[in-house]
Amino acid sequence: MANSDAVVVDGLRVRRGGRVVLHDVSLVVPRGSITGLLGPSGCGKTTLMRAVVGVQIVEAGTVTVLGEPAGSPRLRDKIGYATQNPSVYADLTVTESLRYFAAVVRAPAGDVARVIDEVGLGTHADHIVGDLSGGQLNRASLAVALLGRPELLVLDEPTVGLDPVLREELWALFHKLAARGVTLLVSSHVMDEAARCDRLLLMREGHILADDTPDALRTATDADDLEQAFLKLVRQQETPA
Repeated sequence: MANSDAVVVDGLRVRRGGRVVLHDVSLVVPRGSITGLLGPSGCGKTTLMRAVVGVQIVEAGTVTVLGEPAGSPRLRDKIGYATQNPSVYADLTVTESLRYFAAVVRAPAGDVARVIDEVGLGTHADHIVGDLSGGQLNRASLAVALLGRPELLVLDEPTVGLDPVLREELWALFHKLAARGVTLLVSSHVMDEAARCDRLLLMREGHILADDTPDALRTATDADDLEQAFLKLVRQQETPA
């Protein structure tokens, strides 16, 4: 694994419920980049991210993360993972919940206040998690992933349910993190977020249709925007050779 690569996936195949959901997927995520994992719901994005984090049973292939096999104990304090479902306790306040997770990952003193501020929950720090809105819950889960200053952030649909202003603030945070060397793998089914990424992995039905920069994808497909580029790639796949 090259020093410039945070994640290397080689020939990954995953079967769930008797059905193959990832078909011999191979890809590379460069260190310090924001790599967007884009595609419609059900295409395999979450399964791929679970494999990167090391919590997905795989049938074949390898996943190497920060130089270690995915799931290695040595990666526990190096990866932050925010799932689609909230990962905070509903009966605790935001601060109490984050203090618990900070103790689990042995985050440094002051980390709870830092991540609350970074995700914009300062005015809700003492609110019960169960009383938060959907967007606020997403931000609380993201705060958990940021504890301990991980080297790799795996974020599954982190902006779902957020209004445009909050989405803009979070993407500004993502770029700030990348600028200080953090690698981000961010999934979305919203194509207008694709242009915010350094690289794009376009997925459909368990296959990687493209792995390139936004500008290169527009050029390769002669498309004005990335949604049209994705549609052209789908049509090319469906056209018989």
